[in-house]
Amino acid sequence: MLRFMLLFLVFLTALFVAELWQPVEHYVIDPFTAAIAQACVFIVDLFDPHAVAHGKILQSTSNGFAISIERGCNGVEAVIILVSAMLAFPAPWKFKLAGIGIGFVAIQALNLVRIISLFYLGQWNRFWFDWFHLYLWQALIVLDALVVFLIWLRRLPRERAQATR
Repeated sequence: MLRFMLLFLVFLTALFVAELWQPVEHYVIDPFTAAIAQACVFIVDLFDPHAVAHGKILQSTSNGFAISIERGCNGVEAVIILVSAMLAFPAPWKFKLAGIGIGFVAIQALNLVRIISLFYLGQWNRFWFDWFHLYLWQALIVLDALVVFLIWLRRLPRERAQATR
């Protein structure tokens, strides 16, 4: 357990430092965040043609309301937590890579729901937008990473799990 915790902290620190490094932010994080805004527009456009994206900004063309997808809102931090935990856990690499891939998709899918719901909550009521944004959705995204990790742990081969005890 101590080995897992130390490795988890090392991976977590390294990945958060990498995320803050200017070239990574410019060439990876910013384009990824803009792609999230475009994905939100694609989904919203299925039932409401009044949304556009400008970089990381999602805006309603009917009333001008806009939200900007900033750090902490793009799901990257939750993915970093999940990746750090999976890399630190003693498991075969094929299981780690599969878990990271599935976990990334699960976190980003929930994050799209989060952003779209906040987009409409903000147009409806600023108080509820703030409450959902600051309290509910932040916790749910991190909880999603934890649930994915726990499900991943349950899916690991039994002989490997027993050998690590």
